[in-house]
Amino acid sequence: MLYLVGLGLGDAKDITVKGLEAVRRCRRVYLEAYTSVLTVGKEALEEFYGKELILADRETVEQEADSILKEADVSDVAFLVVGDPFGATTHSDLVLRAVKLGVPYKVIHNASIMNAVGCCGLQLYNFGETVSIVFWTDIWKPESFFDKIKKNRQNGMHTLCLLDIKVKEQSLENLMKGRKIYEPPRYMTVNQAAEQLLAIIQTRRLQGEEPEITENTICVGLARVGAPDQKIASGTLYQMSTVELGGPLHSLIVTGTMHPLELEMLKLFSVDNSSFENNTFQRTT
Repeated sequence: MLYLVGLGLGDAKDITVKGLEAVRRCRRVYLEAYTSVLTVGKEALEEFYGKELILADRETVEQEADSILKEADVSDVAFLVVGDPFGATTHSDLVLRAVKLGVPYKVIHNASIMNAVGCCGLQLYNFGETVSIVFWTDIWKPESFFDKIKKNRQNGMHTLCLLDIKVKEQSLENLMKGRKIYEPPRYMTVNQAAEQLLAIIQTRRLQGEEPEITENTICVGLARVGAPDQKIASGTLYQMSTVELGGPLHSLIVTGTMHPLELEMLKLFSVDNSSFENNTFQRTT
């Protein structure tokens, strides 16, 4: 049996009882280590679970998935995922491979940022399409996520922006030369995401467009959701470019039309209450 086990968002104890029981009876346990990270290290998980964990980076999962599944065909194997197992499409691919090979699987769910984001007070059913904001480079500055945020906002919907993480990435030079040398891990902050959005706004204005999202659009920055030092800050997009939220992982929400109850909740986390004096983004139903 292959078990896909969600670990939740905080620390080792966020695993469900059902998930922990599955992990403890498995012969081999893999820890997926590239779509997200926990606030504790591998060693803390091993101590609590009573199991040795095998780190599975993107390369391992993409190139050795069949060998993992062959193990699961003859014994119990667990594949641990931060958040919920289906928070990333990568894990759907693992399930499809298992079915193709005739390997039975079981999914044990847990909290993910997709539902825990409600901690800021915005109502989950008022969210539109989730977007990913990627790190820009000198020669690659995609803007497609901005247009998706714009579309959500035109429909009155909030947008959850998942921010880029770079773990075990190679520089272009090392990649071209086939050298297994990896760059230090990088985790996008709310500040960086906001700066990229502000840059797009300026570009669109130079092109004669008045963007749906501006420097004064109300946004929410979240850091380490589910951890004891979780941090939430609400304010304008410009304020999000300077707010201090600490270490990873960060997420950003660009709000749509808000119910008065949502607005009242966001004020609990405001960087500056004057940001909320304009009530034009409220709805009453």
